[in-house]
Amino acid sequence: MQTEELSYAIITPYSTRKSRTGGIVGRLISRTGLDLVGGRMFAPSSELAKRYAETIVTETDAPHRATQELIRDYVLKNFTGEKNGQRPRVLFLIFRGPDAVEKIHRTVGHIVHERTSGETIRDTYGDYITDDTGKVTYFEPGVLAAFETEAVERDLKLWAEFSDRDGGILDHSITFPAGAKIEKTLVLIKPDNFKFPNLRPGGVIEVFSRSGLHIIGFKVHRMSVAQAKEFYGPVLPVLEEKLGTKSGRENWESIVEFMAGRKPSECPPEERNLTGTEKSIAIVYQGVDAVRKIRDVLGPTDPAKAPPGSIRREFGQTIMINAAHASDSAENAKREMAIIQAEENNFKPLIENFYRSQ
Repeated sequence: MQTEELSYAIITPYSTRKSRTGGIVGRLISRTGLDLVGGRMFAPSSELAKRYAETIVTETDAPHRATQELIRDYVLKNFTGEKNGQRPRVLFLIFRGPDAVEKIHRTVGHIVHERTSGETIRDTYGDYITDDTGKVTYFEPGVLAAFETEAVERDLKLWAEFSDRDGGILDHSITFPAGAKIEKTLVLIKPDNFKFPNLRPGGVIEVFSRSGLHIIGFKVHRMSVAQAKEFYGPVLPVLEEKLGTKSGRENWESIVEFMAGRKPSECPPEERNLTGTEKSIAIVYQGVDAVRKIRDVLGPTDPAKAPPGSIRREFGQTIMINAAHASDSAENAKREMAIIQAEENNFKPLIENFYRSQ
């Protein structure tokens, strides 16, 4: 039996700005078969960028060392500062499973050996352009990762160290025009997208990118029964009025079970705050008129009534199994983010607990 490993991939500021996050997430999940267990947005400080960059150059072989030096210089130049009113944002993803380091390596690919065939993430999203003399004139790695177990552990512990200060919901990373109606809204990519490793989670994020909004928060979350009850509490009276008390409550209990893994009536009170069994991804979007834009892309609750191209038409199955949830007002977004503790740092304890148990 193979030993479980952690590995990681960092989606670069350029890939984030160009709304390539969904495509990259989809490939990382579907092509590795690994479990996405953690994720966090970072606006790296100069100190984090410097310390991370210092670890990158390890090779003695000239060609590989030259590539590492390019990546080091890329991090120092692109992970801090400000471009077009935006601080650089990176999405740090953690994967777990047998042979995780090598699986991420194969899926990410080597930037120099690009065959422009789309076989690896860097084939599609990275660029390594040289002139006639072999001098690199443009370099964009698309994603960053470490390809040795010791390096992965070192990097994960480094980013965990900075995860409170430099990571979380990046409220102030984007500069907007004065007077603009700026909102934050919450999206949950629901458990039906995670039944097996596939492109669906990335596909949902890809469609949401059409909103033109900015991802400022990202969390892998498993709702407790208590959280699901509170989150969907406002739905219960609506269902009871529409379907009758008994049928309405049964339907509501099914929603809680779908999101948390257990029905409230079958969960002892002392277990209602335990971490649920069903995985979601919580994403916080920010921008002008964010709530409406996300809801427009999502489509109505019933996938059969959703317009072509909407998320629920593309990925939904039923009124309950409908791919994603989005807040219906800025006030509800605030309420829902509080319930699922969107600002909670579950990234750091994930890393610490894994290596403590080794």
